[in-house]
Amino acid sequence: AQLIESGGGLVQAGGSLRLSCAASGRGFGNYGMGWFRQAPGKEREFVTAINWKGDSTQYADSVKGRFTISRDNAKSTVYLQMNSLKPEDTAVYYCARARGAFFGVLVVSAAYASWGQGTQVTVSS
Repeated sequence: AQLIESGGGLVQAGGSLRLSCAASGRGFGNYGMGWFRQAPGKEREFVTAINWKGDSTQYADSVKGRFTISRDNAKSTVYLQMNSLKPEDTAVYYCARARGAFFGVLVVSAAYASWGQGTQVTVSS
């Protein structure tokens, strides 16, 4: 599957952004999806994930209560709504599709097989 992220940009602290990840290929609705991010000089880290049905999610503690993941299987798209952004949220954000179908929420990067090219999010103070 090919994944294409969009929606990144520059925003002031306290602002909001909505990232989208559009998937090509068949069977989008059968796979869990996740968002990860990587800041300069740091390792890639888990942000949030959603199961294939869209009824179960998990968030990193650092974004809980501020970020929301959702999916529209009819559009083969997963979204990341980011509110109350902080400078420490600055990173390249990647969406990913799980290796296997019909799994639950997956929080480790090794569980994902397909990755987007990433979209830059920069939060100024």
